[in-house]
Amino acid sequence: MKSLKILAAALALALPAAHAEAANVLVVLSDSDHLDLRDGRVFPTGFYLNELMQPVKLFLDAGHQVTFATPSGVAPTVDRGSLDPMYFGGDAGALKAHQDLLDRLALTRPAQSPVLSLARVEQMGYGQFDAVYVPGGHAPMQDLLSDRALGRLLADFHRRGKTTALVCHGPIALLSTLPGNPGFVAALADDGSPATPSGWIYAGYRLTVISNQEEELAKGALQGGRMKFYPQTALEAAGARHVSNTTPWAANMVIDRELITGQNPASAVAVANAVLERLQ
Repeated sequence: MKSLKILAAALALALPAAHAEAANVLVVLSDSDHLDLRDGRVFPTGFYLNELMQPVKLFLDAGHQVTFATPSGVAPTVDRGSLDPMYFGGDAGALKAHQDLLDRLALTRPAQSPVLSLARVEQMGYGQFDAVYVPGGHAPMQDLLSDRALGRLLADFHRRGKTTALVCHGPIALLSTLPGNPGFVAALADDGSPATPSGWIYAGYRLTVISNQEEELAKGALQGGRMKFYPQTALEAAGARHVSNTTPWAANMVIDRELITGQNPASAVAVANAVLERLQ
């Protein structure tokens, strides 16, 4: 029923632009509405509005279908800090348009959300999805980085060379495919320097993620709290080759094989357009 609802919503929104063979883009979000910090503090968070809705609108406008999933099928939460025109080039009208689209999709409404669980996605079969997209916000640092079901999905896409796109904190989800993930993540959280693991499917890939420099610049939002570790540090420790922008917060996109990554909120549109090029 949930998959039918999102398919109907996607087709209804995309119908005017349907001019090519439709693909099905799987958008994976975090279940979490918070991030556990050091010293027991908790930071309210979720997905960033522009990082989710700018790509989703572009996918729908191009005539593609969009299916949403979270690890447990729980309606995701928008990070209230992302409801700001600055993430839409200062355009309050663009902010409202994307908020309105989010509302029409009912994505964040617990009783109406069309979100599927990753177990249901696996049951349906990964083969019916042509691309996967993971937006940021701090929430993926809470659950997606270690979710086994997500690890199986990403590993399948990797084997098949299918488009895998992630933005800002989203690329931390790539660690879900890491052998020995729990010990690796625990060592990072304990301020350790875990040995580079063997067998990671993304080892040696060039990619980007919100940089340590940008995390430091934005840490005031945590109101004195501290993240357990930064995603750039984690991905580099796992064996990725991080490619950063030269000016903090400038858009930056990196493509390596099937992987498309964007560094920060400003990178979401470029990543979405790269996905659309792959779907042509």
